[in-house]
Amino acid sequence: TLSHSEVLDKRGNFYTDNLRSASAEDTYYLRGTGQDEALEPHFTFHGFRYLRIDAYPGAPKPEDFTAVALYSDMPATGSFSCSDPLINQLQSNIQWGQKGNFLDVPTDCPQRDERLGWTGDAEVFSSTAAFNRNTNSFFAKWLRDLAADQGPDGAVPFVVPSMPFTSGKNLTGAAGWSDAATVIPWDLYALFGDRRTLAVQYPSMKAWVKYIQDRSRNDLWDTGFQFGDWLAYDLDDDNAGRSAVTSHALIAQCFWAHSTQIMLDAATVLGKTDDVATYTALLQRIKAAYLREYVTPGGALMSNTQTAYVLALHFDMLPENLRAQAADRLALNVADYDNHLTTGFLGTPYLCQVLSRFGHADVAYKLLLQKTYPSWLYPVTMGATTVWERWNSMRPDSTFAPPSMTSFNHYAYGAIGHWLYTTVAGLNVGAPGYRTFTVRPQLGGGFTQATAALETVYGATRAHWQTSGDQLALDVTVPPNATATVYLPTTNPGSVREGNRRLDANKGLQAGPAQDGYLPVQVGSGQYHFTTEWAPKATAALAPR
Repeated sequence: TLSHSEVLDKRGNFYTDNLRSASAEDTYYLRGTGQDEALEPHFTFHGFRYLRIDAYPGAPKPEDFTAVALYSDMPATGSFSCSDPLINQLQSNIQWGQKGNFLDVPTDCPQRDERLGWTGDAEVFSSTAAFNRNTNSFFAKWLRDLAADQGPDGAVPFVVPSMPFTSGKNLTGAAGWSDAATVIPWDLYALFGDRRTLAVQYPSMKAWVKYIQDRSRNDLWDTGFQFGDWLAYDLDDDNAGRSAVTSHALIAQCFWAHSTQIMLDAATVLGKTDDVATYTALLQRIKAAYLREYVTPGGALMSNTQTAYVLALHFDMLPENLRAQAADRLALNVADYDNHLTTGFLGTPYLCQVLSRFGHADVAYKLLLQKTYPSWLYPVTMGATTVWERWNSMRPDSTFAPPSMTSFNHYAYGAIGHWLYTTVAGLNVGAPGYRTFTVRPQLGGGFTQATAALETVYGATRAHWQTSGDQLALDVTVPPNATATVYLPTTNPGSVREGNRRLDANKGLQAGPAQDGYLPVQVGSGQYHFTTEWAPKATAALAPR
């Protein structure tokens, strides 16, 4: 009998309580002939890290056992590495979490009595997943399943394929989960240039946004069940109000706006001019209602949480004159928690993106490099090889969170990968499919180098930077028929060289005026080696409240 487990307890014992009702056992009856037999299950799979063997004839030998990684055939396309070994382990955990869960459907976890295609997990991770592997066909097929399970009213179930436990319980149509209907088709279009899937899914996308609108009141989506910012930072007996509880209605309003913006963009791409006008007007009403209901005249939000400010800023819910102060409030909140995140499934994917976008990249790096709970590196320091469901699935004393919902292979928080690729390494899509792209690394965190490489539909792209003292080297690869804008972190064109030539002497390169501390250079297909003088930007310190 072979039993499977993700972890050992603090005494080194085999731990299976978190598998709930799943036995995770394979029992074989030998022929008894004394001849060698090769045993392999054909009708099941297991999520595990440890194997227990009972009733084995003779002394087990490790070389007699092979663990086979089973996942859908998705070619590896992207890679990331940097000078910090813990971040490299985090990247490995993100990739293994994807492989362990992308088996025909994007399951939330591969080990316990569940293994369901939860829409929320897939939605927040889809852009990271598409960098690691070519998920275009994988998600295109699953989106067909989503549309097939969609209700006649446009409701999207929480798991796809749908399961009986959602029937008759109004367990459909939640912000951030059901928005997989709009978010993932748009991600496939942006990252793979897949206009066909966007067109095929458009009726499903449209039906989902109509579902929200039909249940709104005064342009506010404040009805029905919501998960909210699932598994955000929470404390027992929280008399001091330190738990990061964000209004479910506020979250729902932000995601309604997000899906509506996607519909506006998709209608533009597909030439549906009437829908463009409809969604433009709807988006204005949604944002006006948000400001009226959830924002004070001074720009504070009804929920003073990291997730509330992250969603407001990432989805452009605030007018431009209120955005800088909102970003400052977010940075102060992070400082108030001693440079720890407090976000859950819906706030975490965008947290570092927002901080970087609004001038707080130093805070984003502090969060990335934080090693104590709650943080991305805390599980790494505890020996994790995949991404956990909870920030503290294992506590610092090596005891476990409640086994009713503690998975050690849950990829949602691995969505930080998107920020690693696009901001730390600086490789970011422009026109669909990377026909145009930007290379704009935000250096920080004490890193001395970072690399992101990606096999796009146009060919191989790569961005690699390395510092040595006050010198920066930036290598860029642009595939055929593609162009890129390289942003060099300097305002002095005279200090820049490409190869052995000064930038101003290279007639094939066009440099624009410096902006926000960067010098933009337009480049065509080819390989480039830029060098320049570099110095970190001074950043004002933010004191906690």
